[in-house]
Amino acid sequence: MKKQLFLISILLVSVFAYAQKNPVKVACVGNSITYGYGIDNREQNSYPSVLQQLLGKGYEVGNFGHSGATLLSKGHKPYIKQDEYKKALAFAGDIVVIHLGINDTDPRNWPNYRDEFVKDYLALIKSFREANPKARIIIARMTPLAHRHKRFESGTRDWHAEIQHSIELVAQEAEVQLINFHEPLYHYPQMLPDAVHPNAKGAAILAQIVYGGITGNYGGLQLPQVYSSNMVLQHGIPLTLHGIANTGTKVEVKIGNQKQTAIADTNGKWAVTLDPLRAKEVYTLAITAGKEKRTFTNVAAGEVWLCSGQSNMEFYMNQTSTGSKDIPQANNPNIRLYDMKALWRTDPVEWKASVLDSLNMLQYYAPAKWEVCTPETVSDFSAVAYYFGKTLQKDLDMPIGLICNAIGGSPTEAWIDRHTLEYDFPAILYHWRDNDFIMDWVRSRASQNIKKSDDKLQRHPYEPAYLFEAGIIPLQQFPIQGVIWYQGESNAHNKDAHSKLFPLLVKSWRNYFGNMQMPFYYVQLSSINRPSWGWFRDSQRRMLSQVPYSGMAVAYDYGNPTDVHPKNKQPIGERLAYWALNKTYGKTEVTPSGPLFKSVRYVEGAAFITFDYAQGLHSSDGKPLRTFELSGSNGIFYPAIAEVVGNQVKVTSPQVPIPTQVRFGWQPVTDANLVNEANLPASTFTTEK
Repeated sequence: MKKQLFLISILLVSVFAYAQKNPVKVACVGNSITYGYGIDNREQNSYPSVLQQLLGKGYEVGNFGHSGATLLSKGHKPYIKQDEYKKALAFAGDIVVIHLGINDTDPRNWPNYRDEFVKDYLALIKSFREANPKARIIIARMTPLAHRHKRFESGTRDWHAEIQHSIELVAQEAEVQLINFHEPLYHYPQMLPDAVHPNAKGAAILAQIVYGGITGNYGGLQLPQVYSSNMVLQHGIPLTLHGIANTGTKVEVKIGNQKQTAIADTNGKWAVTLDPLRAKEVYTLAITAGKEKRTFTNVAAGEVWLCSGQSNMEFYMNQTSTGSKDIPQANNPNIRLYDMKALWRTDPVEWKASVLDSLNMLQYYAPAKWEVCTPETVSDFSAVAYYFGKTLQKDLDMPIGLICNAIGGSPTEAWIDRHTLEYDFPAILYHWRDNDFIMDWVRSRASQNIKKSDDKLQRHPYEPAYLFEAGIIPLQQFPIQGVIWYQGESNAHNKDAHSKLFPLLVKSWRNYFGNMQMPFYYVQLSSINRPSWGWFRDSQRRMLSQVPYSGMAVAYDYGNPTDVHPKNKQPIGERLAYWALNKTYGKTEVTPSGPLFKSVRYVEGAAFITFDYAQGLHSSDGKPLRTFELSGSNGIFYPAIAEVVGNQVKVTSPQVPIPTQVRFGWQPVTDANLVNEANLPASTFTTEK
């Protein structure tokens, strides 16, 4: 009841602003960010000035920001001891918007006086209520600090997070409205040129946040773009649908025989949770907010998979060796496609200034919608994704939804969320175009694309976190069953960095989609004349033991010595599907993988190797087993003789009388031929630790 009354009060204040003769006074209290430090033409472009323009004549906005001010009364520059504080009290605002805390991250402040923060904030709020007993208080979660801040890793990053939590406690204790200055700017670090202060574009975003918080006007009903007719909704789980509407608006969601309602909160957000949908049924989804209504037809309930990575995942059906045969036969209403295509390919060309501006605003993808699978829609859709989905659909006999989001040349780090990188791999964020983590050709292509810009903060799709921010966040946590992933070519020069990045990627996406057991099935790189690829393939194999609920499809037998884009994608998509059928859907009769190295023992000059998925070990071509190598204590490997003995492989070499290590399929281009009874190839491996 209290929440409903609060929402009503917001609307009444908004109406009152236009009904009374005297304007509603809005006091913007804060530090240098409120003041507008560093912004050209601060008097016009600081957030309070822009807020005045948005609110119009019914309001009078006062800027009471003071550079360097702390919330803490014992901080190095307490706000309550500044003239702006006295002026703000005298202003006696009807609405008081407070944004303080950034300067409290200074090592002179938070480490010493953190226990007093909540008490001091409550006292500040009380003082404004005493100045105007009817004042409506709004406090803000702090704007972000970019990783470029000089004290980011030495304490500021962590103290900033702790202060955010304290601000949330203050809002609860004081029963005041909490708005979010952090989230809208966090994904735009270029809007913080000095890592702290928003530029004019950033200030305009803050003004819009305050405007929505004051008026409750968020532009009416807004839904995630991924909601469209023909979509597939994940069946069998409670299903959360959400969006934006003006504060206090009743939102009604109808699907099948279900009807759920919600009220848009003070930040315009609403959500409903539906009971699990039954697979194979087709629905109409209707969402109504006030006089606005959106209706989506031919909505199926089934299995939804996100298909992502770089160009080998993007690779179209019409580019494959099997496309001419399979595209004409691709009419299947139980496969639905959502294809997220980039507006600009990362070819080595110089982009126009307008493109660079769009990239800075994370506007990199063309609008997409769900489509039924037909020869026309599948022709320029991911071949790996299509063959994966086709195999699942045939075996499971239910609708399959495939979301393709793959960008050619993209490195792993571009797909990981910023928070994860800031805490778990911050080094990769710094000077990303020049550091040692990025491949030379990736650096060269990116530099060519953004050559027109001399701004070191210019965004690019290969930048760490960029594709997560531009391509994963817009999915708005759309419920999915799992992920298939084909990427690594742009990280294959540095297996050690990738061995850290890949688990972070999986963790990042599982956190975002709210399922820490979400299946993540990936493709091991194929064969090509690049020296590091043997090492890299083995590092990918080792990820299986580091990343739970994962699976790896071997691909070297369909590689090409001179082409990083092999043309036959059908077996790759099918091998990914075998993992899903076995591990996700419990079809134990499906073998998910070829032989995977398990252990080795050395007996009388021979190595005996055991494998997982070792039933029916044999040579794929009827010839002797190839590409096994042995080494002794000196680490020099020699070609070896290998033969199947039961469910093991025995390996010997006359040049290595006392073997200590074994390799298999190690050459960048390998013709390895060990398979199991399902004719699935064994993975590259080394027993080296």
